[in-house]
Amino acid sequence: MTHPGPGEKTDAEPPTRGDGERRSGPVTLRRERVPATTTDQRLLDRRQRTDWLHADPWRVMRIQSEFVEGFGTLAELGPAVGVFGSARVLPEDPAYALGVEVGRLAAEAGYAVITGGGPGAMEAANKGAFEAGGSSVGLGIELPFEAGLNPYVDLGINFRYFFARKTMFVKYSEGFIVLPGGYGTLDELFEALTLAQTHKVTDFPLVLLGTAYWRGLIDWLRGGPLAEGMIGPGDIDRLTLTDDPAEAVRAIQTYQEPPA
Repeated sequence: MTHPGPGEKTDAEPPTRGDGERRSGPVTLRRERVPATTTDQRLLDRRQRTDWLHADPWRVMRIQSEFVEGFGTLAELGPAVGVFGSARVLPEDPAYALGVEVGRLAAEAGYAVITGGGPGAMEAANKGAFEAGGSSVGLGIELPFEAGLNPYVDLGINFRYFFARKTMFVKYSEGFIVLPGGYGTLDELFEALTLAQTHKVTDFPLVLLGTAYWRGLIDWLRGGPLAEGMIGPGDIDRLTLTDDPAEAVRAIQTYQEPPA
Protein backbone atom coordinates (compact mmCIF):
# COMPACT_ATOMS: atom_id res chain seq x y z
CA MET A 1 0.00 0.00 0.00
CA THR A 2 1.44 3.42 -0.96
CA HIS A 3 1.02 6.64 0.95
CA PRO A 4 0.56 10.08 -0.60
CA GLY A 5 3.62 12.24 -0.79
CA PRO A 6 3.90 15.80 0.51
CA GLY A 7 1.21 18.07 -0.86
CA GLU A 8 -0.79 15.17 -2.33
CA LYS A 9 -4.43 14.66 -1.40
CA THR A 10 -6.63 11.62 -1.18
CA ASP A 11 -10.42 11.21 -1.29
CA ALA A 12 -10.34 10.33 2.41
CA GLU A 13 -9.10 13.77 3.45
CA PRO A 14 -11.74 15.99 5.11
CA PRO A 15 -13.10 18.91 3.12
CA THR A 16 -11.48 22.27 3.79
CA ARG A 17 -13.17 25.00 5.80
CA GLY A 18 -14.32 28.15 4.08
CA ASP A 19 -17.42 28.91 2.10
CA GLY A 20 -18.86 25.55 3.11
CA GLU A 21 -19.15 26.44 6.80
CA ARG A 22 -21.24 28.86 8.84
CA ARG A 23 -21.67 29.46 12.55
CA SER A 24 -25.20 30.06 13.82
CA GLY A 25 -24.84 30.90 17.49
CA PRO A 26 -23.35 27.78 19.14
CA VAL A 27 -24.23 25.62 16.11
CA THR A 28 -21.79 24.86 13.29
CA LEU A 29 -23.29 24.26 9.83
CA ARG A 30 -21.36 22.74 6.94
CA ARG A 31 -21.89 21.82 3.32
CA GLU A 32 -25.57 21.32 2.44
CA ARG A 33 -26.61 22.39 5.95
CA VAL A 34 -25.51 25.98 5.26
CA PRO A 35 -28.63 28.09 4.59
CA ALA A 36 -28.81 30.45 1.66
CA THR A 37 -29.91 33.33 3.91
CA THR A 38 -28.95 34.71 7.32
CA THR A 39 -31.02 34.55 10.50
CA ASP A 40 -31.68 38.29 10.46
CA GLN A 41 -32.75 38.17 6.84
CA ARG A 42 -35.24 35.42 7.55
CA LEU A 43 -36.55 37.24 10.63
CA LEU A 44 -37.21 40.46 8.73
CA ASP A 45 -38.55 38.88 5.55
CA ARG A 46 -42.26 39.73 5.27
CA ARG A 47 -42.76 36.97 2.70
CA GLN A 48 -41.59 34.14 4.95
CA ARG A 49 -43.71 31.09 5.72
CA THR A 50 -44.92 30.49 9.26
CA ASP A 51 -43.71 26.90 9.61
CA TRP A 52 -41.08 28.05 12.11
CA LEU A 53 -43.84 28.72 14.66
CA HIS A 54 -44.24 24.96 15.00
CA ALA A 55 -40.55 24.04 15.08
CA ASP A 56 -38.93 22.53 18.17
CA PRO A 57 -36.75 25.55 19.06
CA TRP A 58 -39.87 27.73 19.11
CA ARG A 59 -41.66 25.15 21.26
CA VAL A 60 -38.81 25.41 23.77
CA MET A 61 -39.52 29.11 24.09
CA ARG A 62 -43.22 28.41 24.62
CA ILE A 63 -42.39 25.84 27.28
CA GLN A 64 -40.06 28.30 28.99
CA SER A 65 -42.76 30.97 28.95
CA GLU A 66 -45.24 28.61 30.64
CA PHE A 67 -42.81 27.94 33.48
CA VAL A 68 -42.02 31.64 33.88
CA GLU A 69 -45.71 32.57 33.88
CA GLY A 70 -46.60 29.81 36.33
CA PHE A 71 -43.79 30.56 38.77
CA GLY A 72 -44.43 34.29 38.61
CA THR A 73 -48.17 33.92 39.18
CA LEU A 74 -48.08 31.37 42.00
CA ALA A 75 -44.91 32.25 43.89
CA GLU A 76 -46.76 34.33 46.50
CA LEU A 77 -49.91 32.22 46.67
CA GLY A 78 -49.22 30.93 50.17
CA PRO A 79 -50.20 27.52 51.59
CA ALA A 80 -52.22 25.54 49.06
CA VAL A 81 -53.86 22.16 48.57
CA GLY A 82 -54.14 20.46 45.21
CA VAL A 83 -57.50 18.79 44.52
CA PHE A 84 -57.80 16.28 41.67
CA GLY A 85 -60.89 14.59 40.27
CA SER A 86 -62.87 13.77 37.18
CA ALA A 87 -64.16 16.41 34.80
CA ARG A 88 -67.15 14.10 34.14
CA VAL A 89 -68.65 14.34 37.64
CA LEU A 90 -72.13 15.93 37.44
CA PRO A 91 -73.50 18.38 40.03
CA GLU A 92 -75.99 15.78 41.28
CA ASP A 93 -73.22 13.21 41.85
CA PRO A 94 -72.22 12.65 45.52
CA ALA A 95 -68.60 13.18 44.46
CA TYR A 96 -69.50 16.75 43.48
CA ALA A 97 -70.81 17.46 46.97
CA LEU A 98 -67.60 15.99 48.42
CA GLY A 99 -65.58 18.34 46.24
CA VAL A 100 -67.55 21.40 47.34
CA GLU A 101 -67.13 20.46 50.98
CA VAL A 102 -63.43 19.75 50.75
CA GLY A 103 -62.87 23.03 48.92
CA ARG A 104 -64.78 24.92 51.59
CA LEU A 105 -62.96 23.26 54.48
CA ALA A 106 -59.56 23.75 52.89
CA ALA A 107 -60.27 27.45 52.35
CA GLU A 108 -61.50 27.84 55.92
CA ALA A 109 -58.28 26.18 57.12
CA GLY A 110 -56.27 28.86 55.32
CA TYR A 111 -55.33 26.98 52.18
CA ALA A 112 -55.66 28.11 48.61
CA VAL A 113 -57.38 25.42 46.55
CA ILE A 114 -55.64 24.48 43.29
CA THR A 115 -57.47 22.34 40.73
CA GLY A 116 -57.16 21.64 37.04
CA GLY A 117 -59.69 24.42 36.52
CA GLY A 118 -62.14 22.32 34.54
CA PRO A 119 -65.69 21.11 35.18
CA GLY A 120 -66.87 18.25 37.38
CA ALA A 121 -64.96 17.52 40.58
CA MET A 122 -62.52 20.35 39.82
CA GLU A 123 -65.35 22.85 39.56
CA ALA A 124 -66.80 21.52 42.81
CA ALA A 125 -63.60 22.13 44.78
CA ASN A 126 -63.19 25.60 43.25
CA LYS A 127 -66.81 26.36 44.10
CA GLY A 128 -66.32 25.39 47.75
CA ALA A 129 -63.23 27.58 48.05
CA PHE A 130 -64.92 30.46 46.24
CA GLU A 131 -68.03 30.38 48.42
CA ALA A 132 -65.88 30.25 51.56
CA GLY A 133 -64.01 33.38 50.48
CA GLY A 134 -60.72 31.55 49.90
CA SER A 135 -58.27 31.58 47.02
CA SER A 136 -59.67 29.49 44.15
CA VAL A 137 -57.00 28.61 41.59
CA GLY A 138 -57.34 26.78 38.28
CA LEU A 139 -54.47 25.39 36.23
CA GLY A 140 -56.15 24.71 32.93
CA ILE A 141 -54.86 22.61 30.06
CA GLU A 142 -55.46 22.90 26.32
CA LEU A 143 -57.68 19.94 25.43
CA PRO A 144 -60.07 19.36 22.51
CA PHE A 145 -62.99 18.48 24.81
CA GLU A 146 -62.76 21.07 27.61
CA ALA A 147 -63.83 24.67 27.19
CA GLY A 148 -61.79 26.93 29.45
CA LEU A 149 -61.80 27.48 33.20
CA ASN A 150 -64.85 26.99 35.37
CA PRO A 151 -66.61 30.15 36.68
CA TYR A 152 -65.42 29.65 40.30
CA VAL A 153 -61.74 30.18 39.47
CA ASP A 154 -60.40 33.53 40.67
CA LEU A 155 -56.81 32.97 39.56
CA GLY A 156 -56.33 30.92 36.43
CA ILE A 157 -53.47 29.89 34.18
CA ASN A 158 -53.94 27.98 30.93
CA PHE A 159 -51.17 25.61 29.87
CA ARG A 160 -50.32 23.96 26.57
CA TYR A 161 -48.08 21.34 28.13
CA PHE A 162 -49.07 18.80 30.76
CA PHE A 163 -45.60 18.59 32.27
CA ALA A 164 -45.43 22.34 32.92
CA ARG A 165 -48.85 22.25 34.55
CA LYS A 166 -47.93 19.24 36.70
CA THR A 167 -44.81 21.01 37.93
CA MET A 168 -46.97 23.86 39.26
CA PHE A 169 -49.20 21.43 41.14
CA VAL A 170 -46.25 19.73 42.81
CA LYS A 171 -44.30 22.89 43.56
CA TYR A 172 -47.11 24.94 45.09
CA SER A 173 -49.30 22.33 46.84
CA GLU A 174 -48.59 21.15 50.37
CA GLY A 175 -50.59 17.99 49.73
CA PHE A 176 -53.11 16.44 47.37
CA ILE A 177 -56.71 15.41 47.95
CA VAL A 178 -57.90 13.05 45.23
CA LEU A 179 -61.59 12.68 44.39
CA PRO A 180 -62.91 9.90 42.12
CA GLY A 181 -61.53 10.26 38.64
CA GLY A 182 -60.28 8.56 35.50
CA TYR A 183 -57.00 8.38 33.61
CA GLY A 184 -56.06 12.01 34.19
CA THR A 185 -56.67 11.74 37.92
CA LEU A 186 -54.75 8.45 38.12
CA ASP A 187 -51.89 9.98 36.17
CA GLU A 188 -51.62 12.87 38.63
CA LEU A 189 -51.93 10.56 41.62
CA PHE A 190 -49.25 8.10 40.52
CA GLU A 191 -46.87 10.83 39.37
CA ALA A 192 -47.10 12.35 42.86
CA LEU A 193 -46.53 8.92 44.44
CA THR A 194 -43.53 8.28 42.19
CA LEU A 195 -41.95 11.66 42.93
CA ALA A 196 -42.35 11.09 46.67
CA GLN A 197 -41.11 7.48 46.54
CA THR A 198 -37.99 8.45 44.59
CA HIS A 199 -37.35 11.52 46.78
CA LYS A 200 -37.56 13.82 43.81
CA VAL A 201 -39.79 16.03 45.97
CA THR A 202 -40.15 16.59 49.67
CA ASP A 203 -42.61 14.00 50.95
CA PHE A 204 -46.18 15.23 51.20
CA PRO A 205 -49.62 13.82 52.09
CA LEU A 206 -51.88 12.14 49.54
CA VAL A 207 -55.52 11.65 50.52
CA LEU A 208 -57.96 9.50 48.57
CA LEU A 209 -61.49 10.76 49.21
CA GLY A 210 -64.18 8.12 48.64
CA THR A 211 -63.51 4.68 50.11
CA ALA A 212 -65.98 2.80 47.88
CA TYR A 213 -64.22 4.17 44.79
CA TRP A 214 -60.60 3.82 45.89
CA ARG A 215 -60.67 0.66 48.03
CA GLY A 216 -60.23 -1.61 45.02
CA LEU A 217 -57.05 0.25 44.03
CA ILE A 218 -55.58 -0.11 47.52
CA ASP A 219 -56.45 -3.82 47.58
CA TRP A 220 -54.82 -4.32 44.18
CA LEU A 221 -51.66 -2.50 45.27
CA ARG A 222 -51.40 -4.79 48.30
CA GLY A 223 -52.22 -8.00 46.44
CA GLY A 224 -50.22 -7.18 43.32
CA PRO A 225 -47.23 -4.80 43.43
CA LEU A 226 -46.62 -5.15 47.19
CA ALA A 227 -47.04 -8.93 47.25
CA GLU A 228 -44.66 -9.25 44.29
CA GLY A 229 -42.07 -6.99 45.91
CA MET A 230 -42.46 -4.23 43.33
CA ILE A 231 -43.17 -1.64 46.03
CA GLY A 232 -42.66 -1.52 49.79
CA PRO A 233 -45.23 -1.22 52.60
CA GLY A 234 -44.29 2.41 53.11
CA ASP A 235 -45.31 3.19 49.55
CA ILE A 236 -48.92 2.30 50.35
CA ASP A 237 -48.74 4.02 53.72
CA ARG A 238 -48.28 7.30 51.85
CA LEU A 239 -51.98 7.12 51.00
CA THR A 240 -54.78 8.11 53.39
CA LEU A 241 -58.20 6.69 52.54
CA THR A 242 -61.34 8.39 53.91
CA ASP A 243 -64.93 9.43 53.20
CA ASP A 244 -64.73 12.49 55.45
CA PRO A 245 -63.69 15.82 53.85
CA ALA A 246 -62.79 17.17 57.30
CA GLU A 247 -60.43 14.24 57.86
CA ALA A 248 -58.93 14.81 54.42
CA VAL A 249 -58.09 18.42 55.20
CA ARG A 250 -56.90 17.49 58.68
CA ALA A 251 -54.51 14.94 57.14
CA ILE A 252 -52.90 17.80 55.21
CA GLN A 253 -52.72 20.03 58.29
CA THR A 254 -51.21 17.44 60.63
CA TYR A 255 -48.90 15.67 58.20
CA GLN A 256 -45.33 15.22 59.35
CA GLU A 257 -42.65 14.10 56.95
CA PRO A 258 -41.27 10.70 57.99
CA PRO A 259 -37.64 10.63 59.16
CA ALA A 260 -35.06 9.96 56.47
